[in-house]
Amino acid sequence: MSTIGPSGRVRVRIEVPRGSFVKRDATRIEYISPVPCPFNYGCVPDRPAPDGDPLDALVLGPRLAIGAEVDVAVHAVVRFLDDGAVDDKLVCGAPPTDRELANIERFFRVYAVARAWMNRARGRTGDTRFLGVDRLPSPAPG
Repeated sequence: MSTIGPSGRVRVRIEVPRGSFVKRDATRIEYISPVPCPFNYGCVPDRPAPDGDPLDALVLGPRLAIGAEVDVAVHAVVRFLDDGAVDDKLVCGAPPTDRELANIERFFRVYAVARAWMNRARGRTGDTRFLGVDRLPSPAPG
């Protein structure tokens, strides 16, 4: 993924703390989840995604506060389509275990169904689905 620097690190701003049920955008509550988010979720503010919004990122590890900014290593990418547009998410923090990657996959399989339903309710008909998780190669030692 070309948006990751040679160090393999990015700065992520947390928007949804681990365990939260509420997803906000810049101005409003976007939705309330029936299940808590199993990881910290946010964005890389200085890296635009293909949809023009900041690149999405999830941060493994302990709960972080809304608005916290952390410098973290990138280890994988969640491949996702949202209303027909690429909406990938970086997997950051400590290197994920196989179990953590399996949990991420399970979460995004369920999230894709919920997101597709929400898109249809909003009149959006493009394809919404989880495409998998790709591990990234470890950055070269510096």
